[in-house]
Amino acid sequence: MLYGHIETIEQRINHLLTLREIQDQTQGFQAFVAFPFHPANTGFARLSRVSAWEDLKMIAMARLILDNIDHIKSFWMMLTLPIAQMSLAFGADDLDGTVVEEKIIHAAGAKTKKGITKAEIIKLISETGYQPVERDTFYKPIGTLG
Repeated sequence: MLYGHIETIEQRINHLLTLREIQDQTQGFQAFVAFPFHPANTGFARLSRVSAWEDLKMIAMARLILDNIDHIKSFWMMLTLPIAQMSLAFGADDLDGTVVEEKIIHAAGAKTKKGITKAEIIKLISETGYQPVERDTFYKPIGTLG
């Protein structure tokens, strides 16, 4: 879900409630991903990027409202590594991903690294006290890491 551009907090909550209803009917979502809007290089460049606090509140709201969706994904490339790491304490259970070189998000103004190694993502998760687990696309564990 893209957030942080022109919507209100109430609209974000309504969006989450709609997703919850759809999940109740279909069980079609494996995960929820919150994408903060990056205004640079867009028609909305005059807007500011939402704060880290807004990012963490979005993750927390998703975890509380979407209790029928098993996984809340924290996409570090959109959030930054420190915010993604903190999001694990705010309800995220999936710190995604080991990208080799990303270009699209950075063209929109993301200031994060363009990729991280498996060792870096293991370290980020381990530092929080959680156990890193490698998984497949369907959230089946492949092995414990770290």
